[in-house]
Amino acid sequence: MKDVIALTPKMPDSWAVVAGLYAGGPDVEAAGANGGAVVQLRTADGRPLVSVEAPMLVHVAGEAERLLGGGVGAPPVPYWWTEVRASTAVPEAAPLAGSVAGRLRMLLGGAVWPAEAASLDVVAVPPGTGVTGITEAGLAVDVLTGSTAVVLVDRPVVPLNAWMSEILRTVAAAGLALQIVTPPHVRLTLPLRTALAGAPNRWVVQDSGNLYYDGLSGAELRWQDGTFTPVRTETGEGRVAEVFADASPATDRQLIVSFRVLHENVTDDLVLGDALRTAWTALTGSGPAGWGTAEPVNLPWSTDQLTALARERSPEPTHLLAVGHPGRPALATLRVSRTEGGVAEDVILTLGYGPDETPPLDAVEPLARTLATEHGLTSMLASLRRGRRDLTVPPRFEAPPIPVSFTLGGADVRAAGLDHALRPPLDLSPIRLGTAVHYPLGDGTDAQAWTVLQRLSAHLKAVPAAG
Repeated sequence: MKDVIALTPKMPDSWAVVAGLYAGGPDVEAAGANGGAVVQLRTADGRPLVSVEAPMLVHVAGEAERLLGGGVGAPPVPYWWTEVRASTAVPEAAPLAGSVAGRLRMLLGGAVWPAEAASLDVVAVPPGTGVTGITEAGLAVDVLTGSTAVVLVDRPVVPLNAWMSEILRTVAAAGLALQIVTPPHVRLTLPLRTALAGAPNRWVVQDSGNLYYDGLSGAELRWQDGTFTPVRTETGEGRVAEVFADASPATDRQLIVSFRVLHENVTDDLVLGDALRTAWTALTGSGPAGWGTAEPVNLPWSTDQLTALARERSPEPTHLLAVGHPGRPALATLRVSRTEGGVAEDVILTLGYGPDETPPLDAVEPLARTLATEHGLTSMLASLRRGRRDLTVPPRFEAPPIPVSFTLGGADVRAAGLDHALRPPLDLSPIRLGTAVHYPLGDGTDAQAWTVLQRLSAHLKAVPAAG
């Protein structure tokens, strides 16, 4: 798909959308899809050309720059974000999407990304063109086979936006794999990387010539039997693309803090998100800027609103995203779920630092103490890795994070026995944090910390002998 995005200070009302739809002339038809959340321009025989997503009101500064790059010219928040998506199967679809977005800008002001795509032209589309597949839910993909839905994307950063989330949900329900194919200059956001990390989904990078490789593992791929599969040698072994493995180590770093808190006493007064806000403030000096269910993250931070959403979706789990202020790259995923013990919040908070910036490792232990004493901490792992400051994921090898510390919450300390928890058979100096125990593991530079963590975990899981 080829994306064009209109960023407008005014909401695209029905008249503005109709004016945009006339960009295709009289031979193009409009139809609703995805429960009315999408308007599609189609050829007379029903083949999709352009999909216009429902406009989203963005209250969070910096999201356009984070996802589209600097110089995008977004209006001051709040502004309306309207995605216009063109099929790659029809050459006229891309200029048609640019004309739709250009007409929205003409009527409403603001900016179009990419700027060179905007026009006011009427684009004539020859009849009977296009081979785009359509899922049962009406979502257009570039190639649809019996096993795989393939989407072609070319934008600097591919986010987990509402469209991609719906594609993932739809193909999973249909028992299909989603394979996103991009050029080598494209990067993913962390939420989309997480969504694609598990089988059968895949990020396929098309490098020069006919080289295809997995953007997360580097495995060389080929198109076979309607899907991209790993290339095998005569001995059955896979191959790693040289361009993936030869990447220079990043000089930026990322601090990753993963933790779970458990609310055992669930009442109507329960407020979610406080633990995440506490961690954010402890590590950055200020709280999150915004939250949402997809990218761009569009809502101003509100624990009351995210609590209401999680309560509405209960007992099903709720997956949320949060971002920080533009000056300090920070991104978190929050999963709220019901458990036998109450309501759990699972958080992964990632912060980016340049080569001249120092990650706040000295703030991790005080944070662990606060979470343990005030928020029902179950466990927390802090780690450091070399990765981009902007938190995007390139299609190149990146070394895994290295543990910095591990904290075991009070309930699990009681289960293991305090004496057992304080005396692991390792060269460690555990620190009591109230009922919790904190284990410093290093400064994030020695990969042997993984071995120490594995041995520590095995020790804590072992049942002490009765005596």
